[in-house]
Amino acid sequence: MVEPRLATVLNVNDDDANRYLVNRILEMAGYKVLEAATGMGALLMAEQHRPDVIILDVKLPDISGYEVCERLRANPGTASMAVLHTSATFVTSDKKVRGLDGGADAYLTQPFEAAELIATVKSLLRLRHAEQAARLRADELVEMDRRKDEFLAMLAHELRNPLAAIMTAIGILERKPTDDAKEARMRGIIHRQTNHLARLVDDLLDVSRITRDKVELRTGRLDLLAVLQQVLQVSRQQAESRGLGMEISLPHGPLWVNADGTRLEQVFTNLLDNATKYTDSGHISLRVEKEGVDGSARVVVRVKDTGIGIPADVLPYIFELFAQADTSLERSRGGLGIGLTLVRKLVRMHGGEVLAHSEGPGRGSEFVVRLPLLSDLAESANSKKLVDARRGRRILLVEDNSDARQAMRDLLELWGHQVAVAPDGLQGVALALTQAPELALVDIGLPGMDGYRVAQELRSRVGTSIRLVAITGYGGPEGQDRALKAGFDLHLVKPVKPDELDRVLSNL
Repeated sequence: MVEPRLATVLNVNDDDANRYLVNRILEMAGYKVLEAATGMGALLMAEQHRPDVIILDVKLPDISGYEVCERLRANPGTASMAVLHTSATFVTSDKKVRGLDGGADAYLTQPFEAAELIATVKSLLRLRHAEQAARLRADELVEMDRRKDEFLAMLAHELRNPLAAIMTAIGILERKPTDDAKEARMRGIIHRQTNHLARLVDDLLDVSRITRDKVELRTGRLDLLAVLQQVLQVSRQQAESRGLGMEISLPHGPLWVNADGTRLEQVFTNLLDNATKYTDSGHISLRVEKEGVDGSARVVVRVKDTGIGIPADVLPYIFELFAQADTSLERSRGGLGIGLTLVRKLVRMHGGEVLAHSEGPGRGSEFVVRLPLLSDLAESANSKKLVDARRGRRILLVEDNSDARQAMRDLLELWGHQVAVAPDGLQGVALALTQAPELALVDIGLPGMDGYRVAQELRSRVGTSIRLVAITGYGGPEGQDRALKAGFDLHLVKPVKPDELDRVLSNL
């Protein structure tokens, strides 16, 4: 606790004798004392001198001590000051309650003993210093959290650059058949593990944003079956590589939902990844069905495995952050313990629910996701419009990472496009002005002139005749909003999967 001589007390009382007596008691105890005889004077002294404690008489000649206290609490500069109400007349319990409800920290009835006054002031000082320490610690934690988020964003950016190059390169290799079984297996390993690394990077960032409600869904009308089939392309390979069977049951016809396709893909990828990771033998099943009638209809997705199961004491907390089904010391199955937290949050954001079931260790697990279906099942005319993705385009690629630049160029040229490349923003703008590309794929973290400035320059000098796509290691809605404001038509996060890039070119 701070020594009394370091504390300042403001004594507010319109009775000269009482004010003098309290002043002397406080001074003899080692406190620095300020005084005021009116409520307005007390507010002015509090604003100017910021005392640690205010001893405030309830009955004052201009405004009451109750109002003084309320004004002190309403002012951010004085809100944290400790207030001790005193009164010789307003001593009934309802008056004390009014004072405490109005923001006072304590209430003494006059006359009071000097020891009682000093003990109360010391108590208030201890409370104030504890609050200050807690507030300081809270501010430090907020700053640490901000720095952590900045570090994670930078880490993701640095990790995504090499991942982008690897993913693009393996996309090229997979388009060239090989008769070498060993080489095919190696390609599959690289492909699966690169996708796994990319998802871990995304999960690390997403859990930070989602727990702080920083994630916004970009919803639209989509077919859930198309999302699930996309996820199954990768999950089926992973299951087969572990010798597991896959049982798939999908209904006929589309299942239209209002959803963010990327986030739903993240949900079901996490669930199927977990099922594969925690199952040593047997099979995994994905079953999709509809329940309810039009207007309240829902789609039910069940992911079931024959794996290690979930202990009864873990099951109620399985969706909590860092919870693990594998509770063994060696944690041989890996994982960060954040995937299911993301699943629950994202499903709830879509108006759905997710439940976990298990009969115990060694008896497998089942996760059930329910999502609301759209009542209008008519396919929009726009969804039937197809664009030939293989029509050769003039594309400008602006990327400072040489491996990522070369791999992307090779992939685009393999698809039949004419590709010009630039290692920085200045050269990118110059090429765009001389070669008039239809499309520019622009990295954000460029030397000299960053991608945002490149987009602004091209929009001001070329106009809308060029389509601009940002490709960056910095994810999150903030980056996407900034990219769109700078003039980009689309914002993609590294590593961009070849299939995703293919779809982008199809839709432009």
